[in-house]
Amino acid sequence: MSVVISKNALQFLKTLRKNNNREWFTAHKPEFKNLETEVKFFYNALLENLQKHDDVDKLKMFRIYRDVRFSKDKTPYKTHFGGSFHRKKPHLRGGYYLQLSPGDSFIATGFWQPNKEDLFRIRKEFEIDDTEIRAIINNQQFKQIWGAFVGEEVKTAPKGFQKEHPAIDLIKKKQFIFIKKFTDTEVTAPEFLKEVNAAFKAIRPYFDYMSDVLTTDLNGVSLIE
Repeated sequence: MSVVISKNALQFLKTLRKNNNREWFTAHKPEFKNLETEVKFFYNALLENLQKHDDVDKLKMFRIYRDVRFSKDKTPYKTHFGGSFHRKKPHLRGGYYLQLSPGDSFIATGFWQPNKEDLFRIRKEFEIDDTEIRAIINNQQFKQIWGAFVGEEVKTAPKGFQKEHPAIDLIKKKQFIFIKKFTDTEVTAPEFLKEVNAAFKAIRPYFDYMSDVLTTDLNGVSLIE
C-alpha cells in the first residue's frame, strides 16, 4: 500500500487560511484530527525510510497551534503541517525538515541557526580549505536535486576574516541550508514519499562533511570523548 498525502489535507489547510479563527476550527476539529493522523502516518513512514540510510533518532511533529504572545499576527493556527527529523548527536550533525502547505510545500536540510562556536568552526574550515565543500555542493547530481545554498549572510566579511579571501562567498554565510520545493500535484502524487527520501539521501555527502568538521578541531582531532 502506498503512503500518500491526500488532496483533502491540503484543501483543509487552504480553507483554514480563510477561516483562521477558533470558532471555525472547533467546528471542524474532528476532520482536522483525522487528517492529522493521516499526515503523521506519512511522516512516520518517511522516518522509517530515513533510518534505512541514516542514524535518525527522533521525529518532531509541530503542533497546529501558533504561539501568538510576541507576534503581531494573532491568527491562532498555522496553515501548514511541519516536522523535523533529528540525526543522532553528538557524532552526527544536521537535520531534515518537511513542510506541507498549499502552494508552498518544501523540504529543507542543513544548518539553520548554528551557534557561535559552530559558525566560527565552519568558517575557519572554509578559510583553510574550501576544496572539499565545493566538490560536494557543485556535484552535478547534487545541484540538480538541491540547487545552491540559501539563507542569511553578512554583507562583506565576518569579523576576523578577509573580504578578499577566495572563499568569502562561503565564509560570509550565517546559515547553510538547502531547500527543495514541491507543487501540490507533486505532494499528493503516489511517488512523493520516495522522492523526498531520495532527496534526503542525496544530501548525505554534505552532512558527512559538516559532521566531520563540527566534531573535530582545526587539526582534525576529535572533540568527542
